Amino acid sequence: MGSQKSINHAAAADKFIANESRTDWHNASVSYLRKKRDVGAALVPEWETLRSLASGIKNNVLGNLDQYLEQFEKNAQANGVQVHWAVDAESHNRIVTSILERHKVKLLVKSKSMLTEECHLNPHLEARGIEVVDTDLGERIIQMRDEGPSHIVAPAIHIKKEEVGELFHDQLQSEAGATDPQYLTEVARQHLREKFLNCDAALTGVNFAVAETGGVVVCTNEGNADMGAHMVPLQIHCMGIEKIIPRQQDLGVFLRLLARSATGQPITIYSSHHQKPKEGGEMHIVIVDNGRSKHLGRDTFRNALKCIRCGACMNSCPVYRRSGGYSYGYTVPGPIGSILTPGFNLEKYKELPFASTLCGACSAVCPTKINIDEQLYKWRQKVYEEDYLDKTKETGLSVAGNVLSSAKKYKRASALMRWALKWMPRFMTHNRFNAWAKKRELPEVPGESFRDWYRKNRK
Repeated sequence: MGSQKSINHAAAADKFIANESRTDWHNASVSYLRKKRDVGAALVPEWETLRSLASGIKNNVLGNLDQYLEQFEKNAQANGVQVHWAVDAESHNRIVTSILERHKVKLLVKSKSMLTEECHLNPHLEARGIEVVDTDLGERIIQMRDEGPSHIVAPAIHIKKEEVGELFHDQLQSEAGATDPQYLTEVARQHLREKFLNCDAALTGVNFAVAETGGVVVCTNEGNADMGAHMVPLQIHCMGIEKIIPRQQDLGVFLRLLARSATGQPITIYSSHHQKPKEGGEMHIVIVDNGRSKHLGRDTFRNALKCIRCGACMNSCPVYRRSGGYSYGYTVPGPIGSILTPGFNLEKYKELPFASTLCGACSAVCPTKINIDEQLYKWRQKVYEEDYLDKTKETGLSVAGNVLSSAKKYKRASALMRWALKWMPRFMTHNRFNAWAKKRELPEVPGESFRDWYRKNRK
């Protein structure tokens, strides 16, 4: 066993929950996205058929990923695109850096890329003297605050407009006390326009990579990805190996699902197709593994790679909504993050499969039908099998398993517990050693067990 420090989700969640008004506001904001998703989905009679189609297409991709990746590379190269392969985050960062340094890039504008957040590209480039500007409004806000995203679609959803106003006044000299979203957006637009006009290269993520054409599709609502890619001759697109879809016609399925699942929109404002470099320019695509192949090899968990990063599972999760994205300790938080990250490093992220009620709301809304709740349960078993389970929890579960496996033991134990809870002083259950009781009260103890009641009344 290693000695690295694991993520303490409960402790991080405690810090977030300590600010009760922010917790309630965050819960309401994220729940609003879920409600919009429900309305958007209800307007499509064939919604469940689309989900089944998307799931089937992704199953096909995961079963033939090597062939589709090679087909994509061949067609992209035929279009004049330069394709690079990165085995891990370090390799990805090295490839991007080499491209930028070869072109003497001093300012890079970036858009829609959770992958580069995963690989920590920004600090890598900044340490080498390259300025990186995230141009999505939410991403720019958190970059200015020196934070990471707390949500994969709405990265600054944890920040209030008053805080944005203070931030912009401090760093962009906007009006003091301004909180009007339209005004603040205009301030950001003018600030970013200068960056677009002076940048040397543009980088975006990839929503879908089409094997049939060798092209990539980037979905945005602000148009900033297009602004970057069209302003300069050098464009770079970074993608995980799982972003492949087989055919151009498959896009119709995913584009109808993606925006509705994320924000309730029928489609994102811009769905941009990048097929070849501009005349006199260069287009690079960096295809990244970074642990995905290892995940693909796990039959029980490979379905997690069907994720299209819509965030619907987060918007539906009662734990995420009240614990915030930073409590998960990884770029992708929430339910989907809790089944992806243990595959990268089980020892470090062993707590995340337990950061769930297993209510199944995440699986019910997933547009590609990932069985998230089942995987959370199976990861818990894996944590135990690999001997990473907390010893206190392991002992408790062992005792409970022993009692619940015997009718006689259960009957005696339940009678003893009823007696103990009735007469036991409160401090014995509500103390600093019992985290469960922090926000909970025990129910009133019944005078008899259900078994005894049933025996009396069954006739």
